[in-house]
Amino acid sequence: MAHLETEIQSVKQRFGIIGNAPMLNNAVRIAMQVSPTDMTVLITGESGSGKESFSKIIHALSPRKHGQFIAINCGSIPEGTIDSELFGHEKGSFTGAHEARKGYFEVTNGGTIFLDEIGEMPLGTQARLLRVLEYGEFIKVGSSKVLKTDVRVVAATNVNLLGKVEDGKFREDLYYRLNTVPIYVPPLRERGNDVELLFRKFASDFAERYKVKPITLTPEAKDLLLKYRFPGNIRQLKNLVDQISVLSPEQKEITADILRNYLPQERTLPALYNTASTQDISEREILYKVLFDMRKDVTELKRIVLENINNPARAAQIVKENPELFSEVHAAKPEEPVLLNINSGQSATTEGDEEVQDVTHETAEDSLSIEKKEKELIMRALRKNNNRRKYAARDLGISERTLYRKIKEYELED
Repeated sequence: MAHLETEIQSVKQRFGIIGNAPMLNNAVRIAMQVSPTDMTVLITGESGSGKESFSKIIHALSPRKHGQFIAINCGSIPEGTIDSELFGHEKGSFTGAHEARKGYFEVTNGGTIFLDEIGEMPLGTQARLLRVLEYGEFIKVGSSKVLKTDVRVVAATNVNLLGKVEDGKFREDLYYRLNTVPIYVPPLRERGNDVELLFRKFASDFAERYKVKPITLTPEAKDLLLKYRFPGNIRQLKNLVDQISVLSPEQKEITADILRNYLPQERTLPALYNTASTQDISEREILYKVLFDMRKDVTELKRIVLENINNPARAAQIVKENPELFSEVHAAKPEEPVLLNINSGQSATTEGDEEVQDVTHETAEDSLSIEKKEKELIMRALRKNNNRRKYAARDLGISERTLYRKIKEYELED
């Protein structure tokens, strides 16, 4: 164990990784262990957390260390040219292709390719990449000749790829092929005192570069620094240190008040949203989650009403056991169970069979109409695309997996 810890410290020092957080050391350990193999690695973590450093560790400690290493940001290459960049093209294959060009997979034969922001890769390019991973083969743009390559792929993402798979924006088979060995790089806010170590390192680097005395922090400023969440992670911290060093040249000891002037105000998220396990959350994603949870609650309420409409005693028990779902309903007597009118948002007592029948009919009709419309949409999409499910799923805005399940559910196999 002591020998392993020594090796981890040595690797961190070699690649300029500052910090001793357990999750950081674990990420370094996994990178070291997977390096001697040719296994595909998927590095996940927030933007600015230092994912590229781990791809360099994997390459430098591997048998491919004498081969070429290329880092490519998939999000910065236009969709129309990414295939040419990765796989090359033949002369005249498209407008502007005045001569043949080798792609990165051909140039890096025997080396390692780091594909950053893999979640931004277009679906067509994903299919080409999958072929490289499975068979080591690719075809240049404008060519029909199959070429071979021996390249190790290390990918990274700062988004939830499984969510993209569910949305039909990322291939499921490619996700599992890339995720052979996962490495999670923790954000700065989960690394404890590493924040202070990095602050001192950046302050020292700046002072050495410009021949000035490095800035330091008072105890109160340290506490403030450690409490800040740093949504931009290491990149944001480095920019902060450089900014303070330049704009506060007379103040070599930074107080909490001075530091507070340089820290951007953080936007707080609704309490209902669990930020501990979510990365790069946008306000739109929060809204989607809220709406999705509301839809699930309404669906559950309808199910409860329909299942228990003919069992008043059971309905009263459910109301009693689920006060959070029936918060607007007053306590009911056993002989007068309360039923929730889903469509009106009001409560009503069952004074006669006629009212019960109306609620059942109204809710059932609403449920059936939704299923009917969904079934019709699926049938139209399948007819439009001649039963090619891949394209039908794309038109519907759902994944192929979800479409297969719906086809089976509505018995549309024939």
